[in-house]
Amino acid sequence: MEAELVALASAGATALVQQMVGDTWEQVRGRVAAFFARRSGRDVEAIGEELDDARADLVAAGESGDEDATAEAHADARAEWRNRMRRALRDDPQAAAELRALLDELEGGGTTPQQVHIETHNTINGGVYHNTVIQAGSIGRLEPGAGQAR
Repeated sequence: MEAELVALASAGATALVQQMVGDTWEQVRGRVAAFFARRSGRDVEAIGEELDDARADLVAAGESGDEDATAEAHADARAEWRNRMRRALRDDPQAAAELRALLDELEGGGTTPQQVHIETHNTINGGVYHNTVIQAGSIGRLEPGAGQAR
């Protein structure tokens, strides 16, 4: 298997494991199960249950408070799902494009990223010769003393 597909499978497994323990898992689960079901000929729900079992193992390890057990559970899950993704990519040439699209979605937190468009309109009367006018769409966090010389 070419190196690009191996890297794609690794990235996919890493993103999948991160999503399993994240807040958006329910939004992502169906897409991931469908991806694997299309390549294996198996039922989407059966694969969904396998994903849920893997997630339960990760959550339990995280809740144990044992950092070594948590790291091991994450490594095991990544290895298992990386191998499944590699097989899917090997067996179906169409899978790479779908996995890339799925990864793009996962990087957006499980939802399609939306652009925010803000329009600001100001009217200045009386001139600005001795006054300062600032217009900004967004100003980050302001901290006391920020920007002052020390």
